[in-house]
Amino acid sequence: DDKKPEAVAELDERFLGTPSIALKRCREVAAELAEAAAEALTEGASSLRGYSEALADSVREKEELTDRYEDLLGTYLVHLSNRQVTEADHTEAAKLLKVIGDFERIADHGVNLLESAQELKGKGLVFTREAQAEYGLLSAAVEEILGLSLRAFLENDLEAARRVEPLEQVIDLLKEKFRSSHILRLQDGSCSIEAGF
Repeated sequence: DDKKPEAVAELDERFLGTPSIALKRCREVAAELAEAAAEALTEGASSLRGYSEALADSVREKEELTDRYEDLLGTYLVHLSNRQVTEADHTEAAKLLKVIGDFERIADHGVNLLESAQELKGKGLVFTREAQAEYGLLSAAVEEILGLSLRAFLENDLEAARRVEPLEQVIDLLKEKFRSSHILRLQDGSCSIEAGF
């Protein structure tokens, strides 16, 4: 009783007759999907710093929610697109169809990080201090780009959107630098191949 109703319950078929209202509802549900996906990735990333079953349950719950929302929204948007809609509404529906898939994939990455944390815990592996520091930097950069992307979508913030691509390039450079650092640690024996995977 204390839970709020799911937003998708309000994706009523009757709204399809008024595409602007249906699209408004779709955008609201897509916003909930985006927020759940961002939380799943953030929690998945933090599981590598401190794994817990409660955190694992939370990541999986949010990923399942994004899957369900993506399916429901995708079906609803396709039905809406088959109606007589304005060009602007058609463009908005296409944009939402694209973005919900992207956000669902972000939640999947949160689960991937969680599974890595579970494997490390299960095998009793730990990152070296250097690897932990590198992961901390990379994780912070990913969380920043995630926050920018979320703000760009939720608030239609073009300035936040413009900052995403340059930061993505920085993340790519960090990833390559840290991969090289890991190889050097492997060569000097301070890190294991298993922990690297």
